[in-house]
Amino acid sequence: MGMAAGVLTSCSMLPQLFKVIRDKQAEEVSVVMIVVLIAGLALWVAYGIARGDWPVILTNSFSVIVNCLLLGFRIRYSGTK
Repeated sequence: MGMAAGVLTSCSMLPQLFKVIRDKQAEEVSVVMIVVLIAGLALWVAYGIARGDWPVILTNSFSVIVNCLLLGFRIRYSGTK
C-alpha cells in the first residue's frame, strides 16, 4: 500500500509537466511552490537513505527529477507566449 501511495504521489506532477512541454508556456507555475516542494522531496530522499527505505528513496527521487524538470521548463519558458 505504501509503494502504491508513493507511486501515485510521485506521478501527480506529470500532467503539469506534460502540459508545460506541450504548450511551451509555464508562467502559471509557481517557482516558490516548486522550489519548496523539491526541498521537501530531497529531505524525504535523505530520510529514506538514512533508513535504507528503498520505496521512499525511489519514489521521492523520481519526484525530485520531475519537479526539477518542471522548474527548468518554468525558467526556460518564462515570458514565452
